[in-house]
Amino acid sequence: MHIRVLPGNIANMIAAGEVVQRPSSVVKELMENAVDAGAQSVSVIIKDAGRTLIQVIDNGCGMSGEEALLCFERHATSKIASAEDLQRITTFGFRGEALASIAAVARVTLRTRREDDEVGVKVEIESSNVTSKEPVSTPKGSNFEVKDLFYSVPARRKFLKSDNAEFRHIVEEFTRVALTRPEVAFTLVHNDKNVYSLKKAQSLKFRIQDLMGKATADGIVPLETATPLVKISGYIGSPATGTKTIANQFFFVNGRYFRSPYLHKAVMKAYEEMLPQGTTPAYFIYMDVDPSSMDVNISPTKTEIKFEDDSVIFQVLYACTREALGTNSFGATIDFTAGDTPELPVFGKGYSDFRPDVGVPQVTVDPTYNPFDSLPGEGGSSKGVPTVGSSQTDYSKFVDRHENYGALFEERTIPASKVLILGGKYVASPVASGILLVSIARARERIFYERFLKAMSASGHVSQTALFPVEIIVGVAPRLVFEEHLQELRTLGFDIALSGNDAITVNGVPDGFSTEPKKVEALMADVLIALSDESTPLPGMIEAATAQKFASIASKGGKAPSSPQEAQRLIDTLFGCENSEYTPRGHKTMTIISFDEIDQKF
Repeated sequence: MHIRVLPGNIANMIAAGEVVQRPSSVVKELMENAVDAGAQSVSVIIKDAGRTLIQVIDNGCGMSGEEALLCFERHATSKIASAEDLQRITTFGFRGEALASIAAVARVTLRTRREDDEVGVKVEIESSNVTSKEPVSTPKGSNFEVKDLFYSVPARRKFLKSDNAEFRHIVEEFTRVALTRPEVAFTLVHNDKNVYSLKKAQSLKFRIQDLMGKATADGIVPLETATPLVKISGYIGSPATGTKTIANQFFFVNGRYFRSPYLHKAVMKAYEEMLPQGTTPAYFIYMDVDPSSMDVNISPTKTEIKFEDDSVIFQVLYACTREALGTNSFGATIDFTAGDTPELPVFGKGYSDFRPDVGVPQVTVDPTYNPFDSLPGEGGSSKGVPTVGSSQTDYSKFVDRHENYGALFEERTIPASKVLILGGKYVASPVASGILLVSIARARERIFYERFLKAMSASGHVSQTALFPVEIIVGVAPRLVFEEHLQELRTLGFDIALSGNDAITVNGVPDGFSTEPKKVEALMADVLIALSDESTPLPGMIEAATAQKFASIASKGGKAPSSPQEAQRLIDTLFGCENSEYTPRGHKTMTIISFDEIDQKF
């Protein structure tokens, strides 16, 4: 074994593996450099989600000809001059690895000029080698063009995800930098389409509104406190505006975005017993601490921070968030003394003359009706699904495994009028050996799993329920998720159209889901969570995994049976499934409580 020093271009490619993980990494590094250069305007131009082009133009301080070459050298930086400077880092970049790493895996062209220089300089680099340097007429600032990312490392390029997925990451990085500098104008263009055009904001809240939408900005309240250790400011969301997706949650320290599951727990602890179950709040929290009391150099991407007194910061953040929640009223109240309160309509004496004569609906029940006797084409089957007792349904395996279950399928069974719905969660029916209990949620999960699986196998389709269109502002990045999976959603029975840069319009949902606008919005939040799961199943298991995700959503959606007949139809449909006893996750859908078990309770 021989030890050797790696050539510079190889060392840069290795460093690029840590710093430049995907196109969004390049966007992040170049935007941060632009802000560090004092730019008041930053434009980001993307083509093909960064595969073809990433261009960042700023009006910052610019560079001299010598600096334009030196900036691509590894560990060349304007931020650090001594070891002591590491304790006083307030800028985004400081290690000098970003540009060297980018130049190692892409074709880079830099045009730059300082304000006092008559002409600028143009530098072209490929695989860490300077191929051209010449004077050029260019505006003050810097203009970086990064083309053919990862052309020199095809394996890395091959593992990039779809354009929508990669551009979603670019939007995330763009958003994080834009939130740190409300006073800077930012634009983002993708494939010649203007995605964001952010003017200099009057305040942070205006920048939040420009990025996240008016609904988010209207649902946040200020957060502020100051201690000798940390100063905290920003905004937190009203508990009523909590969402099921973990979105719009940002921590910044000294103007730098960072992740912290630990401090996230402090925020969530402050919201205890305030949030609807399964939801999380939006927050935009900015901290100012002494730079010497934290370490930002623990990861190549600089998104992890180590605080010297993290437990104290945890307590301060918890108390500050709790105080902000306590001093802001989110619940709407009714003012009975208000003079402009709308009055209830008063009907005239002649109203009854014009009222349509609508009688009370009459419900008839056939006490001798037996759904288990129904055969296909004879009624009693819902939308072609085999009913219990039909010749299309094979119960022999189920009957053989359970003592006395055969009595459940006798010729004379309990009529639907004697089926009970318990708490909207269970369906109960007396059988010869005791009481049959069916979990409504788990029954729906099994039914929808097989329905979705059939739809994706192209052997059937899921009927759609028409409803008034529901437009939902989801945000730029989530809209990209829906766009990426649009065909898949249509296969499952969702009729969704894209609207603008940050919205979707839901025209239809699979049969069995609620069409109420609020429930449609909640359903789309669940769908977004399912679609955002980036775990990739093994080939051949993708359809089953997708069907299982959406079946889980269906188990929580919709409404419980409102009548014994609806409950009976649910049971019929369940027993028409290939595996009626278990959900796709292996949970039991039903059980029988025997008379012996009931006797033991007395």
